[in-house]
Amino acid sequence: MTRKISILLSSFFALFLFMACEDDSDQFTVSQAQPVSLSELSISMIELDAVNTGNPAVTFNWTVADYGQPASERYALEISADEAFTNPVIPGTVSGNNTLTLSVGELNAAAGNVGLPPFEWNTLYARIVSSLGTQNSVEVPSNVITFQVYPYFNYPFKDYYLVGNATAADWNNNNNNPALFRSADNPNLYTYTGFFNNGQFKVLEVKGLWQPQWGTNDGTTIDVNPGDTSDPGTFPNNNSDIGVSGFYTFTINFGSNDFDFEPFDASGATDYTSIEVQGSALDAPVAMTRLSANDSHIWYANGVTLGTGDLAFSTNLGSTWGSDTSFSGTATDGGANIPVIVGDEYDIWFNDLTGDYIMIPLNL
Repeated sequence: MTRKISILLSSFFALFLFMACEDDSDQFTVSQAQPVSLSELSISMIELDAVNTGNPAVTFNWTVADYGQPASERYALEISADEAFTNPVIPGTVSGNNTLTLSVGELNAAAGNVGLPPFEWNTLYARIVSSLGTQNSVEVPSNVITFQVYPYFNYPFKDYYLVGNATAADWNNNNNNPALFRSADNPNLYTYTGFFNNGQFKVLEVKGLWQPQWGTNDGTTIDVNPGDTSDPGTFPNNNSDIGVSGFYTFTINFGSNDFDFEPFDASGATDYTSIEVQGSALDAPVAMTRLSANDSHIWYANGVTLGTGDLAFSTNLGSTWGSDTSFSGTATDGGANIPVIVGDEYDIWFNDLTGDYIMIPLNL
């Protein structure tokens, strides 16, 4: 009997303690913080060096946010090309700290991502947005500071080339290998529409080097030897020949790791006798050369010096082909002039079957 009473008393005592602890009179509340104060930079003009991209470029300091309760404050640095922060980028975030340093490469990338042109002095706008927790609650932007930046150009793309006895280059990795044409909308998507001999081919990233090298082992997906594995099989179907020489469209997607190889009807295509590159980016028009007698719709001009400006492809029939995307895209007859946003020496390729073009900088 005594043992039952003891157990009963212990249960009542535990229930009392639980009810006493469950006091919801004190709720965790936060107040809207005052904006943090972002300090002006010690330097107002920053010239970025493309050689030492890992070096510190700039350090931002600001006051600590006060939300009225002990909390984990998060700070996001926003960079913009305009004071309204229409399309800002966030090059860095920190928690529990009120200082952030950007490297030369990080600041250059931020300047490019907000649309600043390279090799020019332009204004950047910066602010700190404070918030709470991982959900970025109660966001409060700071004051805005400005500084001048001189960015270099960082070429963000990869270029690829055909090699193999199905192509004009044969099995020579440095024989004016035809360039693949990169989509202006998807930087992982490349195509080539042209004449292929009955044979096989692969894709290289660097002319003169056998790796990285792309091919296929199953006839459906792409495989790569980056330099430390065995070489993959050839296109179009793992070491099998094309079968019939003719015009085909080869499409390869490095994002989804697949490819396609389909016949192309070129029977009604216009046969131009000459094409030249012209525009404000050149001192004088430059004549292009056909890739080969068989592949007469692929044109190239190597080592062309271009300044900032624009260009277009002019044919012997008086048509002028262009587009509004730099480096690569699809030109149309009567289209806009192609913008050249940075001066350099370029290898320029143009396909008059499809309007595809690519301009590959040699020194960026």
